[in-house]
This record gives sequence, C-alpha cells and structure tokens, in this order.
Amino acid sequence: MKYFMPVFICLFFTGKAAAQKPGDTTIIIGKKAITLNEVIVDNKLNVPAFIEHIKNDTSFYKAFRNLRILNFSAINDIRMNNSDGEAKATLHSKTKQIRSTNCRRMETLEEQATGDFYDDNHNYNYYTAQMYASLFFTKDSVCGEDNIVKGKEFSTAGKSGMEKHKEQLKMLFFNPGKKINGLPFMSNKTAIFDDDIADRYDMSIDMDVYNGASCYIFKQTAKADQKSSVVVDEMTTWFDEKTYDVLARNYSISYDAGVYDFKVQMEVVMTRFDKYLVPSLIRYTGNWKAIFKPRERGIFTATLFDFK
Repeated sequence: MKYFMPVFICLFFTGKAAAQKPGDTTIIIGKKAITLNEVIVDNKLNVPAFIEHIKNDTSFYKAFRNLRILNFSAINDIRMNNSDGEAKATLHSKTKQIRSTNCRRMETLEEQATGDFYDDNHNYNYYTAQMYASLFFTKDSVCGEDNIVKGKEFSTAGKSGMEKHKEQLKMLFFNPGKKINGLPFMSNKTAIFDDDIADRYDMSIDMDVYNGASCYIFKQTAKADQKSSVVVDEMTTWFDEKTYDVLARNYSISYDAGVYDFKVQMEVVMTRFDKYLVPSLIRYTGNWKAIFKPRERGIFTATLFDFK
C-alpha cells in the first residue's frame, strides 16, 4: 500500500510538506524530498508508485535493445579535440543496419576520416572511438539476438581490460542511477534512487509537452555541498504520461578518483516506430583520463532514422 497512496495521503502521514513557490509542494518519501509542481499536485499523481517505477524502469534500455531487431540508417559524427577545443581527429559516416534471417550486419555507405582517427591498420586510435564502435557499429554479422530485457543484467564477471571497460560504460550509459559493481571507488555512489544516496539530491516532478506527447519530467540535481560525493551530477527524464516510457533523458556524470577522472554529458531522444520505442538521437560530450592513457576529449552525435 505504501507505493499506492495518493499524494494527499503522503502529505498527511509525512507532515513535512514545504512550499517552494506559490502552488508547489514538497513531500518526503523515505529520505527523498521531492518538489511537486502545482499541476502535479492538482493531477494527484501517485508519487510513491511513480518513484518506484523510475527505479525499476526498463524502457530506456529496451529502446536500445530494439535496435538489434530492426533495420535502420545512422549518421555518425565523432570528433576528438585537443585542449584548446580544436578538432585533431574526426569521423563522419553514414551506416545502414540490415537484419535478415535472425542476423544483422552493418554497411558503411559513406565515410570521411581526418587526422589520426585510424592507425595504419585502420584500427581506432582513440578509446572514445572504440567505445562508440562497440555500442553502435557491427563489424561482422551478429545472429540470434532479441530485444528482451527481463533477466538481462550487465556484469563485469569474467571480463578484463577493454571488455570490462565496455561493460562498465554500458552500465553508466543504459542504466544511469543504478549501482554499478566493479567501478573502483565509486560503485556505491551511482545508485541515486537509494535512500542513502538520494538525500544528496534535490528532486522535482513537473509536467509539460515533449515532441507532442504529454510528459512527466523528473529531475535530480546534486546539492551544492554534495557534488564531490556523487557520480551523477544531474539527470532529467521525460516520461510519457500514459505509458511511463522514457521519451528523453539528459544527464551529466563526473568523478575524480586520482588515478582516473571523467566528466560526461549525455542527451538521448527517443521516437516510436510501429510498436517499438527506439533512440533517434544520442549526443555525448566527454573528457576523461585513465592511468597510463592520454586524456581524451571527445564529442559524438548519432542520428538514427529510416527504421524498418
């Protein structure tokens, strides 16, 4: 029952509501202080159930897994910058994924590379480019995949080196806000919905129209005095009012562990094709440094379209 109490019941039992601005209300759920816009209060959104859904959401990850079973085209733009913000290596390409007889493969329709993006053997010179390729490029045919997310868990078990780093990146990329095991010094700081981390954030729920759909907007921002103790600095997610599917998400993550540091901003926009929710735009800006590796400053944009 605690997850299905309407807002006014939550307010009655907590007794901790505090007005932020005219019409806004703050409620306490566990250790989460959440500011509700006036329209959310008027609509009597079931806030505890909504927060529980956010914690267990699979629609964001599902949208990316849907790419495994569809045909689509993509425009890929990757830029590696120097310390002055000038491009020192770039890649611009147009690719097409073709799925047939339970297998998928990728065709490169156009490609222009500059600088030292590739080495003499046409391998990627940059870790950022390797990561992008592992997420969005298919070198050979891949068969037997599906878009099922139930029971699919990311794990670094048995992985090392690049493969382990790829898995950790996918955890941060597809499940921001979930605890990530195997990340030195920070694994317990990524679970931003857990009570022991949630009280380090200011949270709010609003409502607006996004790309023609009515959405709930959930925002978490690290408190000014807690920024050094968190990994997710800020995350804003647009949830479809009717289905609670994630229609867009912006997030910023950063951490400095001495032996490595990173600062990354991500923007993901979804679209619907037939019965499938799929990403249509992914933007990334990242600055990271790992021990024994040179600092990389990368920007990439993936635009996906022509789904079939």
